[in-house]
Amino acid sequence: MSDRDLQDELAFAHCLADAAGAAILPHFRNLSAVENKLEIGFDPVTIADRAAETAMRDLIVAQRPQDGILGEEFPSRASRNGWSWTLDPIDGTRGFIAGTPVWCVLIALTFEDRPVLGMIAQPYLKERFSGFADIAELIADNRKSSLRVSPVNVLSNAILATTDSHLFEGDEAEQFARLRDSVRLTRYGMDAYAYALVAAGGIDLVVETGLGLHDIHALVPVVRAAGGIITDWSGGQDYTTGRLIAAATPALHNQAMAVLVG
Repeated sequence: MSDRDLQDELAFAHCLADAAGAAILPHFRNLSAVENKLEIGFDPVTIADRAAETAMRDLIVAQRPQDGILGEEFPSRASRNGWSWTLDPIDGTRGFIAGTPVWCVLIALTFEDRPVLGMIAQPYLKERFSGFADIAELIADNRKSSLRVSPVNVLSNAILATTDSHLFEGDEAEQFARLRDSVRLTRYGMDAYAYALVAAGGIDLVVETGLGLHDIHALVPVVRAAGGIITDWSGGQDYTTGRLIAAATPALHNQAMAVLVG
């Protein structure tokens, strides 16, 4: 990997999160309009999504001009050095427009398309979960603490989360139903915040499908740095499948995979 001081990059990610939060918070629980990106179905976008991504892009272009950008709302910018930033300005826009406080700003640094550093920021709650290598941290109320996954290693004792059971259709719906019936408790509606709680030791397992790279890249380093396992549904690292499984422990991951995909 090309030399890069990841502590410096983490500091820059905090600057990006500052800019995103400043752009978003004036609109939280104060939206005048919501647009739909789809002709059939509902994929919302708001002025806050676009303003936050624009603010982060402007900083990257000014301070990391050789780096690429992969964002949700605007066209990609090619990398000239192998390094890129993946941005999801509001992961959980549906929750955002409903006024729930578990939407997140997702920021990832990748090298040659591999996630290296991730941040899951919740500006309204003033929480930032970050991870790279084996360093996983939470900043909340201006206090820093280490993140560590739970020790749960038995599926029947696990807390499972997914954004919405309706993510799963056909065979996937049957697969998820088997998994849901195998755990102690299932919670819905947290989007990326559920992965932050895996890193923090509150949730033990997250399974989702239909995700984009902007949804995924920031999650991977955070969960891994906290000691968790995060893969696609085949146990690999092909995130273009859009299928993701995050688990607190290898044993839990193995058991969940056995139920999910056999």
